[in-house]
Amino acid sequence: MDRKPSAGVSVAEMSRGRLRVFLGAAPGVGKTFAMLEEGHRLQRDRRDVVVGIVNLHDRVDVSDLLEGLEVIPQLSSVDNGGASGAMDLAAVLARGPQVALVDELARSNPPGSAHETRWEEVGVLLDAGIDVLTTLNVQNLESMNDVIYEITGVRETDTIADDLVRQRAQVELVDLTQEGIQERLTAGKIYPAEEIDVALANYFRPGNLSALRELALSWTADRV
Repeated sequence: MDRKPSAGVSVAEMSRGRLRVFLGAAPGVGKTFAMLEEGHRLQRDRRDVVVGIVNLHDRVDVSDLLEGLEVIPQLSSVDNGGASGAMDLAAVLARGPQVALVDELARSNPPGSAHETRWEEVGVLLDAGIDVLTTLNVQNLESMNDVIYEITGVRETDTIADDLVRQRAQVELVDLTQEGIQERLTAGKIYPAEEIDVALANYFRPGNLSALRELALSWTADRV
């Protein structure tokens, strides 16, 4: 199966569910926070909300935001076409919520999963009439892959076609200054303590963060 959706996806092919993407310039800007906070708001508005999957990365503050939301357990073993660390798509479909929160749209699933990528699973949820809230970094957009590699020296392997996002999703930019990102990084809110110095010296250098933020702002403005 081709892992990339075709560029010719039409509006007429949109599924019944609605897709909302919280887009950020880099890890740590607060995309998952924004998604979970919106999940709580929708729940207060009496929408039936579940968490399909959220990648905690040992972030206590994110874990705290999960409190009060129904969380569908992740798959814990290779079984029925699934693999550990993956969303239990069958369980979410069986639960049949109005809204599902699915972190990291472009992420690849572990070997043994029924679907190679998380965006394929999101497509199944949308086809079932379930609204999906999800997160995405600008580095995961196919059109940005080469230029971000030139800026950061890091080649992103998990990418998603721009058209899939442009035509099918309501995109909300989660913006944070480079100073704000670096503050969150040094406070241990993005990576473990032992990885902070390396991150600051490489991907999270001020020049890189400034360029990534400009790309995210430009892509969002162009979409509008």
